[in-house]
Amino acid sequence: MSTAEADGVTAEYTETDDERLLVFERDGATAAVAQNIEGYAMLKVRPTADGDELERYYGFDMALDHAAELLGVSPHDLPVPEDAADMGM
Repeated sequence: MSTAEADGVTAEYTETDDERLLVFERDGATAAVAQNIEGYAMLKVRPTADGDELERYYGFDMALDHAAELLGVSPHDLPVPEDAADMGM
C-alpha cells in the first residue's frame, strides 16, 4: 500500500488478489480507479472501492478526469502514489 496527499485530496493505492486499486478521498467523498492485477486491462472508475462500475477507460488520464469530476476537483489536484503511476494501457 502507498499513499499520497495534495490539496485536500488523499490517494491510497493497494493491490488485492484480483486488482490494482487507487482510491481518492476528499471531504468524505470517494472515487476509485481499478485495473486487473496483471495491469493490462481497461481501467474501471467507481464511486467507491467496491462500488458499481461507472465507466471504463483505456487511458489513465481519462480515468483520472472522471475521478476528479466525482470529487469536484481538477484532475491536476489528484495526487498519484508512485506505485500507481503506470496504471492504464
